[in-house]
Amino acid sequence: MTQSNHTAIAIIGAGPGGLVLARVLHVHGIHATVFEADASAASRSQGGLLDIHEKDGQFAVKAAGLWEEFVKLIHPGAEATRIVDKNGKLLFAEPDNGKLERPEVNRGDLRTMFLNSIPTENVYWGHKLGSVTSMGDGKHQLNFTNGKTFTTDLVVGADGAWSKVRNLLTSVKPKYVGTTFIETFVHDIDNSHKATAALVGSASMFAPSPGKGISVHREPNGVIHAYVALEKPEEWFAAIDFSNKEKSLSRLAEEFKDWAPELVTLITASATNPTPRPLFELPLDHKWEHKAGITLLGDAAHLMVPSGDGANMAMLDGAELALAIVANPGHIEVALRKYESEMFSRSSEVAREAKETLNTLYGAETPQSLVNFFTSVKMD
Repeated sequence: MTQSNHTAIAIIGAGPGGLVLARVLHVHGIHATVFEADASAASRSQGGLLDIHEKDGQFAVKAAGLWEEFVKLIHPGAEATRIVDKNGKLLFAEPDNGKLERPEVNRGDLRTMFLNSIPTENVYWGHKLGSVTSMGDGKHQLNFTNGKTFTTDLVVGADGAWSKVRNLLTSVKPKYVGTTFIETFVHDIDNSHKATAALVGSASMFAPSPGKGISVHREPNGVIHAYVALEKPEEWFAAIDFSNKEKSLSRLAEEFKDWAPELVTLITASATNPTPRPLFELPLDHKWEHKAGITLLGDAAHLMVPSGDGANMAMLDGAELALAIVANPGHIEVALRKYESEMFSRSSEVAREAKETLNTLYGAETPQSLVNFFTSVKMD
């Protein structure tokens, strides 16, 4: 037996973008319901550190009225950056300048901050979207895999790379870009691997080379969160049994056999099974024909290669969509068209920059291209 309910605004996904949207609407007295597939807020890890940029992520935090709470989450000194070559030679180092241009916060803490800022009853956990059905006149029915259904006047797909909501707007699917990041975690780094700890430094370190690389974030309690990048076809990774920690780490390490031992340690000393994260993207100029009562934000709208912009763009989308709704009371389609037009323009530009950043990291001219990038930013 199914349960049928109605909500004026349905947000699919309790990620940063969806929660910013819910929070900014709440600040302005507009109710929205968030539907999340996770069983609870604590059901899975939200990942490591996230840098929140001035022009987008920080704008969203301020629009949500949460700046003071946000500042309490910042990890001091986490904006420091180092670049080394594959031999461990230091090529570039910059300390945290304390200006909060790109402060680092824990993803889980950020999510908790937003969740705590909206009424508990506005978030429905354990609601994985199965499909969306158009009912005409801009109304939609949400069909969840737990058997429950809801109708809504506006459905916002904040449901990530493989968005179910997107299917109603476009047939375009994300495509693999040819690079996969493999996550590893090294624990107690300052005691167990002192030489590697010294090379990494106090915050972020990049060790790029053409077609491959290792980048890391230093997290609290001596944990190093590493991303091992490899330009390989999907089939290459499919042939590795990542559930076998020893063999999979050994196979990855083979690709870095001529690298400095202190860097290879970031692979071989992982305390966890390596986790592959293949990179997908939507077309750089992805857009859709407007349809009444439905829109997208974040990765659902403009999935791009990681460059530190994904979550920030999602948060900006959430804030801008909410503010457009607030500015056009009773005229939801006017708000949606305004939001989509501006979002298409800015996301296309950022997606192109993200693609350029990936090439800067792992293209033919790296690591010098990455050093040049950071040097130019520092001079600006």
